[in-house]
Amino acid sequence: MAGLAASLHINPLYSVSGLAVGILVGLTGVGGGSLMTPLLVLLFHVHPATAVGTDLLYAAITKGAGTVIHGFKSTINWMIVGLLALGSIPATIATLYAIHHFGKSDAMSSLITHVLGYALFVTAAMLLLRGVIQKLAEKRFEKAEVEHRPLHTGRRAILTILTGLVLGFLVSLSSVGAGALGVTALIMLYPQLPIVKIVGSDIAHAVPLTFLAGMGYFFIGNVDLNMLASLLIGSIPGIIIGSLFASKVPEKVLRGLLATVLTLVGFKLVTA
Repeated sequence: MAGLAASLHINPLYSVSGLAVGILVGLTGVGGGSLMTPLLVLLFHVHPATAVGTDLLYAAITKGAGTVIHGFKSTINWMIVGLLALGSIPATIATLYAIHHFGKSDAMSSLITHVLGYALFVTAAMLLLRGVIQKLAEKRFEKAEVEHRPLHTGRRAILTILTGLVLGFLVSLSSVGAGALGVTALIMLYPQLPIVKIVGSDIAHAVPLTFLAGMGYFFIGNVDLNMLASLLIGSIPGIIIGSLFASKVPEKVLRGLLATVLTLVGFKLVTA
């Protein structure tokens, strides 16, 4: 382990980028994949597969810390995590097999870039519409009067598994989706749950998903450990800084600005 640490080479530019992304994640709660992977691809010209693979392990480490905190606060619904994993794990394995089969071909690179771009469009829309979606879900819950019904009914359980399947495909192929998309889907499926439990459950599910996908990329040879270490050195203090100032920044303005940036970056990726 000491030998591995000694052999790592830290790139200050990656660390600065990690710091900037970490601050934004702390301020907005938007997953790092929506920000980090496009940054690596467009600014540093990292191969899309390597950018996704490295970012997945980065997400697994950072969200692992978040899961510990939510676990201590008892803000994780483990049944939801399990249902999501029933869909996401098989989808991740299937996606990794396809990536391994096609390797770093131009076709695979193009597919990853385009999926990433369109995923950013959807993420931007979810950022802008999350408040509206949450209010609609709460109204539907009040009208239905389902507070005494079992939380995990047959239909809802199936929809949760299908949500996990979609997230497994998107996250494994683009590293985007486990944050904004996952939370929005859970808000619609479980309107009776407080938002903190939805966020906690989504973060807890993202850990095994991103770890499995990231390790798959690692064994295929699509993870840069030097880049990963450099990003973490900057992003961990960045997330702490962003979290400390989150309450002092107007959230609507910041989310609107971030949604605009993600839309422009998504457009750049799909038209490249």
